[in-house]
Amino acid sequence: MKIAIMGAMPEEVEPLVARLHDVEEIQYADNTYYVGTHHGQEVVVAYSKIGKVFATLTAATLIEKFGCDRLLFTGVAGAINPDLHIGDLIIAEGLCQHDLDITAFGHPYGYVPEGEVCIWTDPELREIARKVAYEKGIKLHEGIIATGDQFIADPERKQWIAETFKADALEMEGAAVAVVCHALEVPFFVLRAISDSADMDAGFDFDTFLQSSAKESADFVMAMVKRMRH
Repeated sequence: MKIAIMGAMPEEVEPLVARLHDVEEIQYADNTYYVGTHHGQEVVVAYSKIGKVFATLTAATLIEKFGCDRLLFTGVAGAINPDLHIGDLIIAEGLCQHDLDITAFGHPYGYVPEGEVCIWTDPELREIARKVAYEKGIKLHEGIIATGDQFIADPERKQWIAETFKADALEMEGAAVAVVCHALEVPFFVLRAISDSADMDAGFDFDTFLQSSAKESADFVMAMVKRMRH
């Protein structure tokens, strides 16, 4: 087994790379891929950059060039479910593209012919995540995550996405990774730390949060990797 781990920002992958042994940096397709081991398990870590196009390129490269047969994505997301608060961890049951719209041709939002509105993540990887959360005493949320090439700040748009897709959180990469993994039959998993919510403090420091959440997420994902050896 060779496990791929992705993050959309450098801050999200740095603590992952720091946990690898015997790291080799490989330059490919204008990006850096870190190949190493964790508790004897071969792992490839990559920073995809923000957005669906870069996420698609990185996920496909990890699978097709590096031969990864499991893919874990970690990063931050904005809450649209009022039950989610800053710092909460949510794993995606399914992912959809909220900015995909060919409704003019009679299709639902988020759908393209021969595709699906929502792509479901791997149930076995979700179960491993639940076990890790239990061991660490972490409350883990599960739900639908909506992806789009937009940072959504408008409350009305957030409400529309929540109602249309039954979504709990928003980000900019996950559904693109889901499309790639689904097409190439690679089990995948998405973990997000909530970075903004309806009740957020006006004095919230995103950069500080990003660093702390990246470390927590790295601990969580690497605990999953360790379990996946068995």
